[in-house]
Amino acid sequence: MSSTFDLIYDVVRRIPQGKVASYGQVAALAGNPKWSRVVGYALHNNPDPDGIPCYRVVNRKGRVSPAFAFGGENIQIALLKADGVEFVDEEHVNMEKYQWRPEE
Repeated sequence: MSSTFDLIYDVVRRIPQGKVASYGQVAALAGNPKWSRVVGYALHNNPDPDGIPCYRVVNRKGRVSPAFAFGGENIQIALLKADGVEFVDEEHVNMEKYQWRPEE
């Protein structure tokens, strides 16, 4: 049986380039909408940053993490911009345009 972190990593791996997902969205897709904080812990302990694109996870308002584990929020912003994601201000993604909708 997969661990909770493995379920979360499986969801995060599916977020396509140019899209983002919220912590709550990842939690729900991993099996429990109450796991939002667990998603944060899992991403902070990401064992494979190249294979698990944790930088594509933002809060429900599209804000990047000020404590992004792999170099700070400036690195997360740079990675998202390199993916083609646009920001409405210095630290918020346009969720209406860039939120991943796996059902589509």
